[in-house]
Amino acid sequence: MIRTLQPGQRCEVWIASVTGQAELLYSTENILFEAPNWTLDGDALVLNGDGKLWTLDVSGGGPTEVPLAGVPDLNNDHVLAPDGENIFLSANDGHIYRALLKGGPASRITGDDGSFHFLHGVSPDGKQLAYVGIEAGDFTQPGRLMTMASDGGAAAGVDVGSGHCDGPEYSPDGKWLYLNTESFSTAKGHAQLARIRPDGSDFAQLLKSDTVDWFPHLSPDGRYATYIRFPSGTQGHPADLPVDVVLVSTEDWTTPLQTWPLFGGQGTLNVNSWSPDSARFAFVAYPLTDSAKD
Repeated sequence: MIRTLQPGQRCEVWIASVTGQAELLYSTENILFEAPNWTLDGDALVLNGDGKLWTLDVSGGGPTEVPLAGVPDLNNDHVLAPDGENIFLSANDGHIYRALLKGGPASRITGDDGSFHFLHGVSPDGKQLAYVGIEAGDFTQPGRLMTMASDGGAAAGVDVGSGHCDGPEYSPDGKWLYLNTESFSTAKGHAQLARIRPDGSDFAQLLKSDTVDWFPHLSPDGRYATYIRFPSGTQGHPADLPVDVVLVSTEDWTTPLQTWPLFGGQGTLNVNSWSPDSARFAFVAYPLTDSAKD
């Protein structure tokens, strides 16, 4: 399903810095854009919106559609390949595709294994993908952490317990997968941040909190991380809630360096949005006018 803005709602694309500043890059009432990536040349963001892929120049201007062929409507799980020229895409048919960032035909990577595939991570050498598998697209079932070769083939599961997990993303050195998981709590929906080695060893919680924490993203230099903080008791990662985008040092996940409160959730920070120099990152807010809230 393609997400759209509510009456009276705006989509705002923001760029924040590790020093605490935040700048509104683009605002629209027409298309609900989601999940920015940052291109490796540092010039543009890559977002999905209206089922399509778009680029947005960080120096200003409006979004430009990436002309893709052979891929269904996209969702907000897309990750750039380490070569900076290709992009991996999750589509609403439950499959993962690969395409050139400049556009053209897309090729499907995942097979018909009875699962929906939600991409989140690409290894630094570009050879492996990390994704969440949902059996038969049954979203009452927990997501499972899976890895597979980036050119297709059989998938392998990584055991992170029985709780739902999401957002698996490789560390810049490829030695870890960072994710959120409900396996540390008996409370349904209580996602917490964690990491595990790709071979399934050293599974550990990064932060114990009363909030519902999703989508940890490490900066390219490994010094910082961002994540999105939902209110306690939230189920999943829904849209249109008061949430916080949180910046931490990877040496201390317990003490936020900066926090940006906003109205959003789904689409705000689903994928890694760090700039290549590790100085800035992007996120999306979806504010409502006061009359729409009433």
